[in-house]
Amino acid sequence: MSDDCTYCGSDVHAHDPVFVDEERGGERTTVGQFCNYACLARYIEESELETGACCQLDLS
Repeated sequence: MSDDCTYCGSDVHAHDPVFVDEERGGERTTVGQFCNYACLARYIEESELETGACCQLDLS
């Protein structure tokens, strides 16, 4: 993976980078890297990644 922000294409190391991993087949795999939380938040919003996503909370 290059050093470019997944959202804006800037060099992530010139900022305050955030790296996102997912578990795939029992292994952690990097799926994105962002300049900062602002780029990550915009990426989530524009990709509609929060649609249908929900944690299960036991409020009892």
